[in-house]
Amino acid sequence: MKKIEAHRKLLGVTKDTALSELKSIYRNMMKEWHPDKFQDDHEAKTIAETKSKTIIEAYHLLVSIAPETIAATAEQYNQTINQAGIEDFEYKNEKLSIDFSDSCSYEYFGVPKATYIKFVNAPSQARFARRHICNSFVYRSVNKLVAA
Repeated sequence: MKKIEAHRKLLGVTKDTALSELKSIYRNMMKEWHPDKFQDDHEAKTIAETKSKTIIEAYHLLVSIAPETIAATAEQYNQTINQAGIEDFEYKNEKLSIDFSDSCSYEYFGVPKATYIKFVNAPSQARFARRHICNSFVYRSVNKLVAA
């Protein structure tokens, strides 16, 4: 969740910002920080390269968790969490990544360690995830991220 809030702050948006507005803000920031604008100043170009990478990362994360994106993929998501089993999972820094048996993978943000421990020790991890994780935390699909 800290990462999400940091990205929102960087782009100056809220969780309710529309995708079209987010795209506009992103484009304007990239125009300002594009490394090609700093051809004559090596130090400024290096700073711009770092800043532009951060802006790109923020934009992609925020697009993937935007309400419009979630709504557009809701049918596939619900099918996955209700019908597929859990193949693998990983937990780091309050981010739980779950790979489902239908080849879909999702990241859940802000998952407390106590919830993760209950998930690991649950008799049915898939059922626990459906009841306590899948619709309780901000998530994004990571399938497209891997393919890109």
